[in-house]
Amino acid sequence: MSDKSNKKEKELKEVKEEKAPAKDKKTKKEKSSKKSKAKKADDKTVQIEELGTKLAELNDKHIRLQAEFDNYRKRTLNEKIELMKSGGADILEALLPVMDNFERAIDAGSKTDDLKAIREGIDLIYNSFKEFLNKKGIKEMDAKEKDFDTDFHEALTKIPAPSKNLKGKVVDVIEKGYLHNEKVMRFAKVVVGE
Repeated sequence: MSDKSNKKEKELKEVKEEKAPAKDKKTKKEKSSKKSKAKKADDKTVQIEELGTKLAELNDKHIRLQAEFDNYRKRTLNEKIELMKSGGADILEALLPVMDNFERAIDAGSKTDDLKAIREGIDLIYNSFKEFLNKKGIKEMDAKEKDFDTDFHEALTKIPAPSKNLKGKVVDVIEKGYLHNEKVMRFAKVVVGE
């Protein structure tokens, strides 16, 4: 029996040895998987840090862009206000010679009783002012005896037409209309024949 017991002991040892390396293999696998998990966790941490850095950069860029736009908006608003304040200055400056002519006419009218000379002075002022308006792109509408057009005329009243050819046409102009660069600046107030 000793041979049999020796044999059994040897088999048991072999089985134990076979099992032992299997356990060692498991622990080795566990150790390597723990290492790979730790490595993956480190990679994820690095990625999270990189994403956090990118997020901070994008946030900074966004804030700067927003500030630049706000500054742009304020600057253009200030420019518009300045333009509105000084935009009419050139027109007003061009009106000063007309004002000078009016003052001369008043001065000359107080020194003379000649109505013809006063009338000529007023005509000269009127013509210079009309020329000024033409230079600024403002033209008078020619409405009398033209077809009534709601795009250019405002009918104040209708009267019976004095002749058949004036039906549906402007009979009288109460207030002249003006165009600025071919757009209606003021509608002509007219009387229409029916």
